[in-house]
Amino acid sequence: MKFLPGKHAVFGLVAILASVLITGCAGEPVLSTQDLTQKYQQLPKPDIALNIPGLGPCNDNPDRSLLLNSQQPVTVLVHGCNGSAGRFRTLSEVLAFHGQQSACFSYNDRDSIIRSSGQLADVVEALATHLSVPRITVMGHSQGGLVARKAFVSERNDSIQSNAQLQLVTISAPLSGIRAARFCAIPLLRIATLGLHDLICWMISGDNWYEITAVSDLINNPGALIPSVERYLLVATDERDSCRRYNNSGNCIKDDFVFSLAEQKLPPVQTGVAADYVQVRAGHVEIVGESGVTPEKLIQVLQNAGIIKPTDPSRLAQFNELLLRLYKMDMVDAYN
Repeated sequence: MKFLPGKHAVFGLVAILASVLITGCAGEPVLSTQDLTQKYQQLPKPDIALNIPGLGPCNDNPDRSLLLNSQQPVTVLVHGCNGSAGRFRTLSEVLAFHGQQSACFSYNDRDSIIRSSGQLADVVEALATHLSVPRITVMGHSQGGLVARKAFVSERNDSIQSNAQLQLVTISAPLSGIRAARFCAIPLLRIATLGLHDLICWMISGDNWYEITAVSDLINNPGALIPSVERYLLVATDERDSCRRYNNSGNCIKDDFVFSLAEQKLPPVQTGVAADYVQVRAGHVEIVGESGVTPEKLIQVLQNAGIIKPTDPSRLAQFNELLLRLYKMDMVDAYN
């Protein structure tokens, strides 16, 4: 006699999985459509126009043509789940203020991470062929960090073959798997629900539903980075006691805790030859900035690591003005 779960058990399972997986896939701040000022940018004059599928300027403009200077380094930004290229526009502006050009990688965050990381590897490979000195930094936040790191492991059949000089930065990435998704990896649940369990997990998270669990091959066999990755900066956020929104009385009504430090640490990844580990006390969204909160901690970390150039003291007031505009005037709180 087959076991068929009652409707209450099924509904309960749906509610549990939905709540934990959605929590583990927190959204990022959404920008308004108003154009950001470019008066403080000091970007090098572009000499090439590129149309690389999946890569474009860090905005939601339908025109995805990318204007770059082929002599200068490029930073490729990789958003997390529930993201889009436009949600990294602010960090792109921070880089532009310091004379550093950037581009944003767009992907379907419901696709398999293996698939998305392969697309990113192809994008970086294509970009490198257009640069006279291919120096590329790839920076991924949250799930984007998983995608970014997996793109540059030597075990891939489609690993990058170019002579690009690469730097990798992952921020708040669940390198040890998402604890909230652990229900999706329980064998008894998968058997007892006759496949319904897997369907529920897929409906919530997409094709990566099993990959993000701690028992998946993607997590347990992270792979070694290819030799062209000259440096790997792993930024982990201690998100305890963080808060994303307060009420008028100053009480926290929505925390900014998504991943624990344990979820962001993975010894085989941290002990790589080029790996540098930095731990920051910051919320999951706070670290990349949101409405009313500038990512000062992340900027400091990236400047200390040489990823972002130091701010010229004579332009510090201008930089603070830009940050005020980027993170207080031109952002819309996505959680209202």
